[in-house]
Amino acid sequence: MKPTVNRWKTIKIICKPLAIMSIASALLSGCFRPDSGLPFFKVSGPITESTSISNPEVAAENNNQGGGKAQILLTPTPNEPIVLPTLRTGTITYIVQSGDTLQKIGQRYQVSVSQIMEVNEFVNPNLIEIGQVIIVPPPSFDKQASSFKIIPDSELVNSPSNASFDVNQYVSDSGGYLADYSQDIDGAVLSGAEIVQRVAVEYSVNPRLLLTMLEYQSQWLSLDNPEDNTEVYPMRYYDVWREGLYNQLSWAANLLNEGYYLWKINAINVWVLSDSSVVQVEPTINAGTAGVLNLLRYLKTAENWDEAISPDGVYATYQDLFGYPFSGAVEPMLPGNLVQPDLQLPFEEGDEWSFTGGPHGGWNTGSAWAAIDFAPPGEALGCYPSDAWVAASAPGEIVYSDYGAVIQDLDGDGIWQTGWSILYMHIDPVDRVEAGTFLEAGDRIGHPSCEGGYSSGTHLHIARRYNGEWISADAELPLVMDGWVTAGYGVEYDGYLIKGDQTLEAWDGRSPLNAIKR
Repeated sequence: MKPTVNRWKTIKIICKPLAIMSIASALLSGCFRPDSGLPFFKVSGPITESTSISNPEVAAENNNQGGGKAQILLTPTPNEPIVLPTLRTGTITYIVQSGDTLQKIGQRYQVSVSQIMEVNEFVNPNLIEIGQVIIVPPPSFDKQASSFKIIPDSELVNSPSNASFDVNQYVSDSGGYLADYSQDIDGAVLSGAEIVQRVAVEYSVNPRLLLTMLEYQSQWLSLDNPEDNTEVYPMRYYDVWREGLYNQLSWAANLLNEGYYLWKINAINVWVLSDSSVVQVEPTINAGTAGVLNLLRYLKTAENWDEAISPDGVYATYQDLFGYPFSGAVEPMLPGNLVQPDLQLPFEEGDEWSFTGGPHGGWNTGSAWAAIDFAPPGEALGCYPSDAWVAASAPGEIVYSDYGAVIQDLDGDGIWQTGWSILYMHIDPVDRVEAGTFLEAGDRIGHPSCEGGYSSGTHLHIARRYNGEWISADAELPLVMDGWVTAGYGVEYDGYLIKGDQTLEAWDGRSPLNAIKR
């Protein structure tokens, strides 16, 4: 019998309180936990000659011609070494909290358990107590990471490189355990391929990489009868809260994103492995490789880490499945002169909404802080039907509409992995726009709700992607709508909208101080 799980007990809520506030106000915009069943989709338009696809012969031809939107390279990702964050040099006094273990504390402060034990006296290091004071030493390294590049950035992101990749066909042709796998998710039975597709679109992670990691960890593509201990934990991450393929892949995709986006802002300086060994980062790798290493650090120990990140590890599995990973790379993923298209606020003229969530994760905690939240007008709190309308921020085709999610393609090819796209989340099924509809800016999309995952209050979650990559709302290319510019100060969900001499601060409630209208 195939395993069935309840995904709600396994997915981490993405939101958190923004500030000390009343319980009633906290129920207004609530927390965002996406819950779409997005498959691969392309409503209209062919793959154009300027779109990179994962085919070595096509890649070589494009490489010779040098044309198209993005140059396709047959050499590993060219990138400048990052500037590593300065390592902590002093000790920290830490007070043990509920749920802590020495390994968790070590992961948080980038030290090994043995390093903590050297400067503390433990009767039993596996029995620490809430309130216990622990001295945490500065990081020191057990080993140095390799400079070997495993994949290009476009093979981590659900990007133009895989826009024509058919997950269902590939899994069926592989004929392994995954081809016959199914899992009950929220009352619907999904096949293994459908689960891979769903995670790939939810997290905007390349499905080929998800299949590679699944094969590397459990051989679900190549074996009819993989090891018994992989049937419930196919990524071999043995956590009772993450049983089943969907939850294992979602966990993996979040960590792939975490490594990718943290690398791009120079926020990683060590890898702490599953046995608490500390590995010094090699600054010359690219963001895609960093994402893979960030996942592997939870799965590998000092004993098998070197092989996993070498040409004989994940790289070899990818090459066996899909060929040379850099043959169809899209470089660069984000052009240096990238400019956001004109966008307007996502509600109707004259309606007064509330700015309730500053920059935060586009999807779960690992992705870039691409999203902001708005709550509709009204007096009710919590999850309630709203008559207000979410409106399109730009002209473009709706390429997906289901499970609370609406995705709009802005570049006219009907493929969300190419160019700009917008995610509108928590859209009620009643009156929701259908896929295949072309909207002008201001046309109605649907009503805000709690639809599509856990949310303690009716609201809209809106985020941008370019070539499938989440675009941070608080970085070099802020989200701009009707002249309102997003800004943050390093605290997720806190932030501002600024227009001239006007400033609105995000607050999880309704107030004249966060009210905004078109």
